[in-house]
Amino acid sequence: QVQLVESGGGLVQAGGSLRLSCAASGGTFSSYAMAWFRQLPGKEREFVAGTSWSGGDTAYADSVKGRFTISRNNARNTVYLQMNSLKPEDTAVYYCAADRRLGGVTVTTGEYDYWGQGTQVTVSS
Repeated sequence: QVQLVESGGGLVQAGGSLRLSCAASGGTFSSYAMAWFRQLPGKEREFVAGTSWSGGDTAYADSVKGRFTISRNNARNTVYLQMNSLKPEDTAVYYCAADRRLGGVTVTTGEYDYWGQGTQVTVSS
């Protein structure tokens, strides 16, 4: 069973930066596409950024392009989300997800097989 554990969330002022990490165990991390999603209370979970198994392909939501960067270290079974120029509207619970299918990055929540427990990111104005 694959387990994903996020860390790095917290409270930051607008314009600041945070780096989220997601450590994977129990599976073949290097073969999974990985992604970050976020969710506000009462709202649907939305795609933020994703990376293919090799890191060669990445995708971003329009709202975070140019500010967020996803990366992965397959030797450490970890995926990262560097978040710069944070805005209050980035406030959400951020989830890490893994897709077992061999292919590119998908933005569809239902295509992901494993999820972390989430980490809260709060951006104050």
